[in-house]
Amino acid sequence: MMEQQQTTLEKSSVFQFSVRNDKVGVITIDVVGEKVNTLKAEFVQQFQDVLRQAQQHSGVKGLIITSGKTDSFIAGADIAMIAGCKTKEEASALAKAGQDLFTQLENYPLPVVAAINGACLGGGLELALACHGRICSDNSKTRLGLPEVQLGLLPGSGGTQRLPRLIGVTSALDMILTGRQVNAKRALKLGLVNDVVSQDILLEVAAKWILSGKKEQKKHSMMDRFWANTTLGRNILFGQAKKRTLAKTKGHYPAAERILHVIERGLEKDIQTGFKEEANAFGELAMTPVSSALRHLFFASTALKNETGSSEKPDNLHHIGILGGGLMGGGIAFVTATKGNLPARIKDISDKGIAQALNYSWKALSAKVSKKRLPARECQRQMGLLSGSLDYSGFHQSNIIIEAVFEDLALKQKMVADIEEVGNGKIIFASNTSSLPIHKIAETAKYPEKVIGLHYFSPVEKMPLVEVIPHENTDEKTIATTVAFAKKQGKVAIVVGDKPGFYVNRILAPYISEALTCLVQGEPIENIDKALVQFGFPVGPIQLLDEVGIDIGTKITPILVNAFGERFASPPAVDAIIADNRKGRKNGRGFYLYAKHALPFSLGKSKKQPDPAIYRLLQIKPKNQLSSSEITERCLLLMLNEAVRCLDENIIKQPRDGDIGAVFGIGFPPFFGGPFRYMDSMGTTKVTEKLNQLADKYGEKYRPCERLVEMAKRNERFYD
Repeated sequence: MMEQQQTTLEKSSVFQFSVRNDKVGVITIDVVGEKVNTLKAEFVQQFQDVLRQAQQHSGVKGLIITSGKTDSFIAGADIAMIAGCKTKEEASALAKAGQDLFTQLENYPLPVVAAINGACLGGGLELALACHGRICSDNSKTRLGLPEVQLGLLPGSGGTQRLPRLIGVTSALDMILTGRQVNAKRALKLGLVNDVVSQDILLEVAAKWILSGKKEQKKHSMMDRFWANTTLGRNILFGQAKKRTLAKTKGHYPAAERILHVIERGLEKDIQTGFKEEANAFGELAMTPVSSALRHLFFASTALKNETGSSEKPDNLHHIGILGGGLMGGGIAFVTATKGNLPARIKDISDKGIAQALNYSWKALSAKVSKKRLPARECQRQMGLLSGSLDYSGFHQSNIIIEAVFEDLALKQKMVADIEEVGNGKIIFASNTSSLPIHKIAETAKYPEKVIGLHYFSPVEKMPLVEVIPHENTDEKTIATTVAFAKKQGKVAIVVGDKPGFYVNRILAPYISEALTCLVQGEPIENIDKALVQFGFPVGPIQLLDEVGIDIGTKITPILVNAFGERFASPPAVDAIIADNRKGRKNGRGFYLYAKHALPFSLGKSKKQPDPAIYRLLQIKPKNQLSSSEITERCLLLMLNEAVRCLDENIIKQPRDGDIGAVFGIGFPPFFGGPFRYMDSMGTTKVTEKLNQLADKYGEKYRPCERLVEMAKRNERFYD
């Protein structure tokens, strides 16, 4: 094996330069004290100095740029830099500095190759694109992407120009518009990297690439050359892309449209024009409320990842138990094995229930194998982590046992007693209840300190949020271990208070109830849902109820009414829908009709359409009476008011948790940053005024809560 580092010329806090025996230079990037490398403005001069010294070193035949981190190349640019920019000109200058540095790298007189292991994202990929070649490892953690659009931005250091020229405009548009990351195998197929090798020989192969001379890049297809190089092709491609983008974003995310414009201009004119357009667009987008809100969510979720929710350290996790083999239990088992890489044992009262839960994972993993996103061997390994039982055999070795059965207090209390006997008080009992207070479940427990709530959202493998709900006697170690477990499953965990509905369902219930009130008053189903989708929710409130399950969604309403009063009550007429055995999508009959239940005249239309029978059940004649803004205000402001109540009652510890919970739990429009960030943008005075106007028109349930009134008097914000 060639000695990798022999002569050290320069060593700074970030860049280390050395020369191998074969006269290939190695620049190792290592931001001291950080888990991953991120690029900062102050690094520009250091990087230029190292490049200059490498060029001056006699006999160096080329440069390898690599990372000193174990499983990360460069995770991107430091997003905090943007927060320090007060004007679009300052933000544009940041982008231009990055462009200039990478252009210098691109024009470097010696061959330069990026040796990539782990995450290579944002500015990290833009650096790699400026190199003359890219070799990456087959490490499962190796991912390449330009995720800036997810922060309301575009790649600002040349990425919008270099990526289309390297892999073709259609593949580049897909990556940049979605922020999608690709693995090593996909990167090689796209022509994004020149080779994929084992991590052990990454530097050796990179050195050989340099010593053998520059290789030709992958040629673009005839169609890609047509799209990029002809006026007609560009008109067709970007015209269609704009239509699809607007249909998806509904105009809420300006970054997507600017990305299309910048890439098109660069292809139409030249790369220098593209760079100029890119830097200007970056500066303008950085100053938009949308980018500010999305960056707020990024920092909030990043901060949560570093918190345990407790003053204690979590226990090490080695085995997980799951009670109940239904859809929820199957989903929890799936993410435990596939994301958490932990053995999970499922208990059910029947073989059918266990088979159903195991089949849930088998189907999901098989689909990945068929799409070549997962090796068959890895599929078998992950399935091997799952097992089932009709009794508690094997459960004594569990750290945590999650209960995911139907909402019956006596049954859950019996399960607590069973687990206490199995584990002698050493096993954490986590209930997935969505409505029953955790202290009630722990009421008869011998070890109440080991009882906690762990509320997942359906479908488990897609919804990123979990609520961790300690009751007053839950100990700190239990909280910390449960939060750590949720993170291991890939979840965003917020610790919330133990009151009916917890946080997410509590703010969701009045929102949906008011949508149903609008329906009972004669507003058409599609008008209600369309109004909230136009506002920015992924689906409307009535469709959401169909997706969750009408039977499940309405079960919590009486509990909330009993706990908090009539502001949570749904209109009585809705009982007729429940009595008609309408459960929503899961039985094909809800407020909407689905596929096999579609009406004959629906041929060629959407698979989902409002069911006219709903109006007969409610004894109403639908008529569009309210504007979209009126429907939105009626539903949304009840949610906002309840969110403030939750903050006031310590159901959530701070506005940040409330924003994360609403965005990741119910799809509150991310471009507003969450309910508290949205109220700050409106101003508490305006929120209070609107609530009072609605209260005068529709009833006392709209009266602003006391905390909101007091904040409005002092013109206070939830965030500094």
